[in-house]
Amino acid sequence: MALTINVTYKGDGDNARKFAEEMLSSGIVDEIRREDGNLKYDYYLPLKEDGTILLVDVWENQEALDRHHLSPIMVKILSLREKYNLTMTVQRFTDNSPIPDKDKQYIK
Repeated sequence: MALTINVTYKGDGDNARKFAEEMLSSGIVDEIRREDGNLKYDYYLPLKEDGTILLVDVWENQEALDRHHLSPIMVKILSLREKYNLTMTVQRFTDNSPIPDKDKQYIK
């Protein structure tokens, strides 16, 4: 069962954006995307929330996420979060059911 993690990072000024840019430019994001069980790892800028960035992180299952959390990559991520003094909120979602037929009419 796929596991989606939405992480909202917040920081002073444009620190959250700088964090995401360094995650990309340093190759950390590419390393994460190559990890066994990672299905998606992408950053998004909210339109009306200055100083924030959204990470959508999808894993095949909890075991794959657990391996990621124990990997050396996490040390790099934690270091960058500290460098940019970010706070975060986390939402977890599991994908265990198909879209109901009644909802499909809203999807183009």
